[in-house]
Amino acid sequence: MIRKLIPVLLGLIGLGIGMGAGIFLRPAAVPAADAGGEHAAQPEEAAGHEASAKPDHAEEAPKEAGAEGGPEYVKLSNQFVIPVVEQGKVVSMVILALTLEVGAGTTEAIYAREPKLRDAFLQVLFDHANSGGFDGSFTDGANLVLLRKALLEAAQTAIGPNVSDVLISDIARQDS
Repeated sequence: MIRKLIPVLLGLIGLGIGMGAGIFLRPAAVPAADAGGEHAAQPEEAAGHEASAKPDHAEEAPKEAGAEGGPEYVKLSNQFVIPVVEQGKVVSMVILALTLEVGAGTTEAIYAREPKLRDAFLQVLFDHANSGGFDGSFTDGANLVLLRKALLEAAQTAIGPNVSDVLISDIARQDS
């Protein structure tokens, strides 16, 4: 009977210690988030009305960044699957997810031309695979810089100068 209770008691003690540590070590709450910026504005009220308006403006800044001409990021809807072929046989598959950095307000235009863009990207990725770019240490910095540059050129050819960068958000290789 005691042999069965010991693991249960040890589990409960461990659970209690874990909960206590979690409560004790959790990050402190930010006062501005608790009351909508009232606590953060109190010390600044002595400095004047303009200083108290800054926290409210800082909260709105991320919403306005896209409208003021900052970059937007367009994640392409599907991943790219690239076969790596050696001596006529598929030896591995590379799976990529790409995101485009584009100018403000061009997201819909990118999605409208996505089939053409995917075709251009697939051609670049197949060429990269056939030249050995996905062999060995395929995540080497120099390899990825060349690939990003080629993808950016293909995107700018297919879409235009609205594309400022191509980001490789995920990359994996599955060997057969």
